[in-house]
Amino acid sequence: MTVAEGRAPRAALFDLDGTLIDSEPRSTETWRRLFAAHDLPFDQSTANRFMGRRGPDVLAETPDLFPHTSWDALMAELAEIGRAPDLPPVRHLSRSVVFLRQLHARGVAIGLVTSAGRQWAEFALADLGVREMFAGLVTAADVSRGKPDPQGYLAGADLLGHPPERTVVFEDTPAGVQAGGHAGMRVVAVTTTHPRAALERADLVVDHLTQVDWPRLRPLAPRD
Repeated sequence: MTVAEGRAPRAALFDLDGTLIDSEPRSTETWRRLFAAHDLPFDQSTANRFMGRRGPDVLAETPDLFPHTSWDALMAELAEIGRAPDLPPVRHLSRSVVFLRQLHARGVAIGLVTSAGRQWAEFALADLGVREMFAGLVTAADVSRGKPDPQGYLAGADLLGHPPERTVVFEDTPAGVQAGGHAGMRVVAVTTTHPRAALERADLVVDHLTQVDWPRLRPLAPRD
């Protein structure tokens, strides 16, 4: 797509897990072990339901899944499982970081909107070496309704001081793509965790963020 006259983007809101870091294998295995501990079946379709969303929002849709266990108790179990040394590692998505640094060098206002907790978000951004580039963070506890609701992205744009039509969302999940679209923002999706067909609601889908031509928001022409 091309940028319409007068709508050149001025701000960027990034998702974290699956967009800046590849944590989904670790997250999926953590949830798999939790389900196994409760003798519940767990398959890829179940894993996909949790990707890009807050756990309580997903569980609220299926209250009979853990009927006798509070979310606080489940969080404690997840934290204990998360300390296991044999979980898949979290990888940096280096090309996403390169793109992020390019935007920062251009003076683009940058924020984070994640379904994860603030402690994890702060740790991950510091580990990537990019925390100082983010003018604001919207995390799971900062909203009453998680993705695909647009509340988080609207709050992020407000933090950055730019209207939705001048803000671009970078996501990797269908729920995140929907949230950005519902917020009235243009959405770029990266195929880290989902195939292109699952991200078709995005304005642009790329395999790596370094393929994005900013501020035109179209694929970069291949180099000879």
